[in-house]
Amino acid sequence: MKAARDMVGSYLETWSLGYAVDDAKLVVSELVGNVVHHAVPDERLSMPGAKRRIDVWLINYPGLLAIGVFDEDSTPPDLPAGEFISPDLAGDFIEALVPDRGRGLLIVQRLADAVWWSPGLKGAGKTVWVRFDLDRVWADWWAEYSAR
Repeated sequence: MKAARDMVGSYLETWSLGYAVDDAKLVVSELVGNVVHHAVPDERLSMPGAKRRIDVWLINYPGLLAIGVFDEDSTPPDLPAGEFISPDLAGDFIEALVPDRGRGLLIVQRLADAVWWSPGLKGAGKTVWVRFDLDRVWADWWAEYSAR
Protein backbone atom coordinates (compact mmCIF):
# COMPACT_ATOMS: atom_id res chain seq x y z
CA MET A 1 0.00 0.00 0.00
CA LYS A 2 2.89 2.33 0.72
CA ALA A 3 4.23 1.89 -2.81
CA ALA A 4 0.83 2.83 -4.27
CA ARG A 5 0.52 5.89 -1.99
CA ASP A 6 4.05 7.03 -2.84
CA MET A 7 3.48 6.59 -6.58
CA VAL A 8 0.24 8.59 -6.47
CA GLY A 9 1.87 11.36 -4.44
CA SER A 10 4.82 11.54 -6.80
CA TYR A 11 2.66 11.78 -9.94
CA LEU A 12 0.35 14.38 -8.44
CA GLU A 13 3.28 16.54 -7.34
CA THR A 14 4.78 16.22 -10.85
CA TRP A 15 1.43 17.29 -12.33
CA SER A 16 1.29 20.31 -9.95
CA LEU A 17 -1.68 18.80 -8.11
CA GLY A 18 -0.08 18.86 -4.67
CA TYR A 19 -3.34 20.10 -3.13
CA ALA A 20 -5.00 16.76 -4.05
CA VAL A 21 -2.24 14.51 -2.69
CA ASP A 22 -3.62 13.82 0.79
CA ASP A 23 -7.13 12.84 -0.36
CA ALA A 24 -5.83 10.82 -3.32
CA LYS A 25 -3.30 8.93 -1.19
CA LEU A 26 -5.95 8.06 1.40
CA VAL A 27 -8.34 6.85 -1.31
CA VAL A 28 -5.64 4.71 -2.96
CA SER A 29 -4.64 3.29 0.41
CA GLU A 30 -8.25 2.26 1.15
CA LEU A 31 -8.81 0.75 -2.31
CA VAL A 32 -5.53 -1.17 -2.41
CA GLY A 33 -6.12 -2.28 1.18
CA ASN A 34 -9.50 -3.69 0.14
CA VAL A 35 -7.81 -5.70 -2.62
CA VAL A 36 -5.16 -7.04 -0.24
CA HIS A 37 -7.67 -7.99 2.45
CA HIS A 38 -10.75 -9.04 0.47
CA ALA A 39 -10.09 -9.81 -3.20
CA VAL A 40 -9.42 -13.37 -4.33
CA PRO A 41 -8.34 -13.76 -7.97
CA ASP A 42 -10.93 -15.73 -9.93
CA GLU A 43 -8.54 -18.44 -11.12
CA ARG A 44 -6.84 -18.79 -7.72
CA LEU A 45 -9.83 -19.37 -5.45
CA SER A 46 -8.36 -22.68 -4.26
CA MET A 47 -4.80 -21.35 -3.82
CA PRO A 48 -4.60 -19.25 -0.62
CA GLY A 49 -1.56 -16.98 -0.51
CA ALA A 50 -1.01 -17.04 -4.27
CA LYS A 51 0.42 -13.94 -5.91
CA ARG A 52 -2.02 -11.42 -7.27
CA ARG A 53 -2.01 -8.44 -9.55
CA ILE A 54 -3.05 -4.94 -8.48
CA ASP A 55 -2.92 -2.08 -10.98
CA VAL A 56 -3.35 1.58 -10.04
CA TRP A 57 -4.44 3.95 -12.81
CA LEU A 58 -4.19 7.74 -12.70
CA ILE A 59 -5.90 9.89 -15.29
CA ASN A 60 -5.36 13.65 -15.21
CA TYR A 61 -7.81 15.51 -17.39
CA PRO A 62 -8.41 19.27 -17.22
CA GLY A 63 -10.37 19.83 -14.01
CA LEU A 64 -10.62 16.13 -13.18
CA LEU A 65 -8.52 13.42 -11.60
CA ALA A 66 -9.59 9.80 -11.95
CA ILE A 67 -8.01 6.95 -10.02
CA GLY A 68 -8.69 3.31 -10.78
CA VAL A 69 -7.59 0.26 -8.81
CA PHE A 70 -7.78 -3.04 -10.70
CA ASP A 71 -7.78 -6.49 -9.12
CA GLU A 72 -8.30 -9.99 -10.48
CA ASP A 73 -11.46 -10.75 -8.47
CA SER A 74 -14.56 -10.22 -10.61
CA THR A 75 -16.87 -10.02 -7.58
CA PRO A 76 -18.46 -6.56 -7.57
CA PRO A 77 -17.43 -4.31 -4.68
CA ASP A 78 -19.94 -3.73 -1.91
CA LEU A 79 -20.26 0.04 -2.36
CA PRO A 80 -22.19 1.65 0.50
CA ALA A 81 -25.52 3.00 -0.66
CA GLY A 82 -25.11 6.19 1.33
CA GLU A 83 -26.76 7.50 4.41
CA PHE A 84 -30.29 6.34 5.08
CA ILE A 85 -30.67 7.73 8.60
CA SER A 86 -30.44 11.39 9.47
CA PRO A 87 -28.17 12.03 12.48
CA ASP A 88 -31.10 13.97 13.95
CA LEU A 89 -33.29 10.85 13.80
CA ALA A 90 -30.61 8.58 15.30
CA GLY A 91 -30.82 10.36 18.64
CA ASP A 92 -28.97 8.42 21.35
CA PHE A 93 -28.22 5.57 18.93
CA ILE A 94 -25.56 7.38 16.89
CA GLU A 95 -23.69 4.05 16.49
CA ALA A 96 -26.50 3.04 14.13
CA LEU A 97 -24.98 5.43 11.59
CA VAL A 98 -21.64 3.56 11.51
CA PRO A 99 -21.80 0.48 9.28
CA ASP A 100 -20.39 -2.88 10.42
CA ARG A 101 -18.33 -3.13 7.25
CA GLY A 102 -17.51 -1.01 4.24
CA ARG A 103 -16.21 1.88 6.32
CA GLY A 104 -13.19 2.25 4.04
CA LEU A 105 -15.40 2.65 0.99
CA LEU A 106 -17.57 5.07 2.94
CA ILE A 107 -14.43 7.20 3.50
CA VAL A 108 -13.65 6.94 -0.21
CA GLN A 109 -17.16 8.10 -1.09
CA ARG A 110 -16.88 11.07 1.27
CA LEU A 111 -13.55 12.22 -0.22
CA ALA A 112 -14.26 11.63 -3.91
CA ASP A 113 -16.88 13.25 -6.09
CA ALA A 114 -17.88 9.92 -7.65
CA VAL A 115 -17.16 6.23 -7.02
CA TRP A 116 -18.06 3.38 -9.37
CA TRP A 117 -16.66 0.14 -10.69
CA SER A 118 -16.30 -1.56 -14.05
CA PRO A 119 -15.75 -5.21 -14.96
CA GLY A 120 -12.37 -6.22 -16.30
CA LEU A 121 -11.76 -7.22 -19.90
CA LYS A 122 -13.41 -10.50 -20.87
CA GLY A 123 -15.11 -10.62 -17.47
CA ALA A 124 -11.88 -11.15 -15.54
CA GLY A 125 -11.38 -8.91 -12.53
CA LYS A 126 -12.72 -5.41 -11.94
CA THR A 127 -11.61 -1.82 -11.50
CA VAL A 128 -12.94 0.47 -8.78
CA TRP A 129 -12.84 4.07 -9.97
CA VAL A 130 -12.99 7.39 -8.16
CA ARG A 131 -13.25 10.89 -9.59
CA PHE A 132 -12.07 14.09 -8.01
CA ASP A 133 -13.37 17.40 -9.34
CA LEU A 134 -10.13 19.35 -8.98
CA ASP A 135 -11.78 22.77 -8.71
CA ARG A 136 -13.66 21.59 -5.61
CA VAL A 137 -10.60 19.86 -4.14
CA TRP A 138 -8.51 23.00 -4.66
CA ALA A 139 -11.19 25.22 -3.11
CA ASP A 140 -11.46 22.90 -0.07
CA TRP A 141 -7.68 22.82 0.31
CA TRP A 142 -7.37 26.59 -0.01
CA ALA A 143 -10.10 27.21 2.57
CA GLU A 144 -8.36 24.91 5.06
CA TYR A 145 -4.91 26.33 4.28
CA SER A 146 -5.97 29.96 4.60
CA ALA A 147 -7.80 29.28 7.89
CA ARG A 148 -4.49 28.30 9.55
